[in-house]
Amino acid sequence: MASTTISIDTELSAVNNILGAIGQSPITTLNFDNPEVGIIYNLLRDANVDTQAEGWHFNTEKHLEFDIDSNGKISIGNDILSMDLHDNRFDRNRDLVRRNGFIYDKTEHTDVFTSSLILDVVRLYPFEDTPISFRRYITYRASRTAATQLVANPQLVRLLAQQEALSRAALMEYECNQGDHSMFGFEDGTNYRSYQPFQTLRRR
Repeated sequence: MASTTISIDTELSAVNNILGAIGQSPITTLNFDNPEVGIIYNLLRDANVDTQAEGWHFNTEKHLEFDIDSNGKISIGNDILSMDLHDNRFDRNRDLVRRNGFIYDKTEHTDVFTSSLILDVVRLYPFEDTPISFRRYITYRASRTAATQLVANPQLVRLLAQQEALSRAALMEYECNQGDHSMFGFEDGTNYRSYQPFQTLRRR
């Protein structure tokens, strides 16, 4: 029995969706010799960065160790959108930022450290490595921006804004399910089972 192939959103299909949203013909390859394709791709890339910079369950990693190099410095890549010292809400002895490609301590006024650091980071992933609900939202977000910048049609912008809002709701549902978020603020790696009414009924 032949297996079923399920196509997923790619950068090319996303660009074509954006082009279609503003009434343009689709393309077969990402040819940046076409200025319009270049603009659309940049809008998609910017929407991807802006969305991931908010920090979500899939691109947030906690308790990562960053080692010092031979000069005592700790390099930080461009794929790190934001970072903070792990448990920094309790430890106020350091204030870390990214400066010239390295971690800089604003409290000690230095980028030289004597030991590794444990950080919580928000990392940027390529568009095609994000969850499907994020790809859809990013595409709709870029489509609305493209319509705003390239097409003088307020009705189209409103329609795309509605689609963006719906996809944002689906994204938030995915985030809540994946992240197991709680208003009580339970830390990762802990277990808690809330009160369940059926247990009382079962005891009777």
